[in-house]
Amino acid sequence: MLLLLNTLLTRLAAGETLTLCVLVRARGSTPQATGAMMLVLSNGESLGTLGGGCVEAEMRTRALRGIADGQSSTCLHSFKLDHDFGWDDGLMCGGSMDVVLWCMRSTHDATRLVAIRDALAAKLATSLTIDVQCEAGERHSFELPFMPRQTLLIAGAGHVGQAIATMAAAIDFDVVVIDDREDFMTAARFPQARRVAGPIDRELCRWPIDPHTFVVIVTRGHKNDAAALNAVVNSPAAYVGMIGSKRKVRTILEGLEKAGVARDRLLKVHAPIGMEIGAITPGEIAVSVCAELIAVRRGLGGRAAESLKIGGEELVRWLDRDSLSS
Repeated sequence: MLLLLNTLLTRLAAGETLTLCVLVRARGSTPQATGAMMLVLSNGESLGTLGGGCVEAEMRTRALRGIADGQSSTCLHSFKLDHDFGWDDGLMCGGSMDVVLWCMRSTHDATRLVAIRDALAAKLATSLTIDVQCEAGERHSFELPFMPRQTLLIAGAGHVGQAIATMAAAIDFDVVVIDDREDFMTAARFPQARRVAGPIDRELCRWPIDPHTFVVIVTRGHKNDAAALNAVVNSPAAYVGMIGSKRKVRTILEGLEKAGVARDRLLKVHAPIGMEIGAITPGEIAVSVCAELIAVRRGLGGRAAESLKIGGEELVRWLDRDSLSS
């Protein structure tokens, strides 16, 4: 989001006309959620996505038409993901999408977006109100909340920490790795992460952990894990997870409770960390951990991991019903 907004404001300041496509309402099954954005540049390139498929292609065409027109404007476009906007590109989701096409010629047209950009850069939650006229002439108002990009603190720069750092960057976390082994903290091993060298528990205590911070503890040993968890267990972090066997987790949590840590704080710790997918290798463990991070970020932290596959009995009922109807 920050990259998109910075690109938009920089190009407007340079005199370019461009169009921002904003998904303001999504109902039913859709390829993207409310708040998704796609920035269309005058050369036809785009940044961000509305979920691909026919809707995105149609909005890009309309956006370029608006750029060619050269006028500042906003308009609401509605799509139903049926045979007309879905079948050719595999997006027969059955839902509907309302997308605002916002054509801008100068930074004056994007004054409200400057405040959004600055709030997100400062790690603050914010919102954007868009008043717009639909194709039928009616006016609508939409308020879109935006949350700042989350920080992932990884305590431990070993093979598992390295794999998690790589994957977490790909799912839009700002990654910070903390370890006391300076020779492990190289740009070659962590090209997309900020690296902090020093005693892990001390550096965790120094870090400004807030409700947008996730903490993953994957150090090289029992004592380091315990010290790291002790440093963050009372923090306002959105997520605290620690690697280890159930026996190790039990030992560490019992020790922290005896040291005075409240039980309600211990109950919030995700340990052993990750989703149960039979992970063994560092890469597989990273998949398991990042799956849990996504679940918590999307509000599904209390739900057990399940396959999305349609069950056998349900599929048989569908096929039998289709056979009878034909």
